[in-house]
Amino acid sequence: MITFRTIDLEKDRKNLIEFRKDAFMVSFGNLVGFHERKYETYVKEKIRKFPEGFVLAEEGREVIGQLELSVQMFKNRRIGYVHLFYLTPKSRGKGYSKALQSYAMQFFHAHQINEYHLRVAPGNGRALRFYEKNGMTEIGPELHGKVIRMRGYSPHKKGGNK
Repeated sequence: MITFRTIDLEKDRKNLIEFRKDAFMVSFGNLVGFHERKYETYVKEKIRKFPEGFVLAEEGREVIGQLELSVQMFKNRRIGYVHLFYLTPKSRGKGYSKALQSYAMQFFHAHQINEYHLRVAPGNGRALRFYEKNGMTEIGPELHGKVIRMRGYSPHKKGGNK
């Protein structure tokens, strides 16, 4: 059974850095733009605002993935945002992504969010296929084509995005 727990920056630092570096390599093929200290500061700030959104996924005692979720404004509307949707290399292709997706939808539901966004590298075919399979659509390129912004809708229907 997969469980989720809020990231403990001191305890989990090694995994966080390793996971983010791997995500950069899979997405962009290099670590250009990744800075450990800036990333640590960013995670610390986000955990303060969204502790239930910055979590590690575990199966038993093994960390198998990480989610970074928040709520933000986009074009004058409140949306959910997936900053990181990550599975360790040995956990990919085993169906665990469904549990992470389910957790994300519960997070957005708890925050009364219907629409959520994320960015994905155009060359990350596996991620693109997963997001499209889960109903996400492309909005368009950002950062000079380095990433594609995608939009999805959570099952939450009550009251719209407030």
